[in-house]
Amino acid sequence: MLNQSSPIVIIGKNAKTGARVNQLLRERGVNTRPVSRTTEIQFDWDNRNTWANALRGAKSAYVTYQPDLAIPRAADDITAFISVAKAEGIEHLVLLSGRGEEGAQTAEQILINSGLTWNVVRASWFAQNFSESFMAEGILSGELILPATNTPEPFIDVDDIAQVVVAALIEPTKHNCLFEVTGPELLTFQDCVNEIAQQLGKAIKFTEITIDEYLQMLKVQNVPISHQWLLNELFTVVFDGRNSRITDDVKLATGDAATKFSDYVAKTIAAGHWK
Repeated sequence: MLNQSSPIVIIGKNAKTGARVNQLLRERGVNTRPVSRTTEIQFDWDNRNTWANALRGAKSAYVTYQPDLAIPRAADDITAFISVAKAEGIEHLVLLSGRGEEGAQTAEQILINSGLTWNVVRASWFAQNFSESFMAEGILSGELILPATNTPEPFIDVDDIAQVVVAALIEPTKHNCLFEVTGPELLTFQDCVNEIAQQLGKAIKFTEITIDEYLQMLKVQNVPISHQWLLNELFTVVFDGRNSRITDDVKLATGDAATKFSDYVAKTIAAGHWK
């Protein structure tokens, strides 16, 4: 049973998964403390002095790291964060991770070997990147430009990730497990664009460019260097075929099958995105 007197800390109040996890927990009557750089109780990965206060009085937390566990400094930050968490009496951490990222797997092992109870939710590429992130503008403009290949990816609905995280947070029988979560089908970026275009009833072109051309485009758009590095890592390393397989871990954690990409598109349109 949850200790209702202590909140579950949600690191990343406004992030795609954090907002959803917070909402699901609140709907279940669970006391939460969603934190970010802009909340009254602040949490900032770039300011370690904010960490202790954000965790104080809590027993568990959901951890999303910004910008991504793949970046070189992530392991050091996660090590320091766990030290602070232990000092503040945290007993259980759920960490969002990414598939196929060496840096992310290093961070996972730091948590797994920390002595705390833990869960790792290792996710494939978010379907919501097409509607709530850097690819949404291309869908709206009618041309998505990426350095992608024909490597298929099991894009996952972020709503499914949130359900898995909630199960990991509130069901003790799920503790000390790594859930590698994917969508139920392998799709290329072209497949995804075709599905979105068909349901929107509009033409959307998918244009593939080289990674050097893409990075130059990001530079012109003044995208931060850290994000340029991350996107280069994702498109040149993660999309080498290592993640082109499906798991059943969404159902294992929640009892429900993972959401099909076409169903994600339908509900996204119904919610008013891509207008």
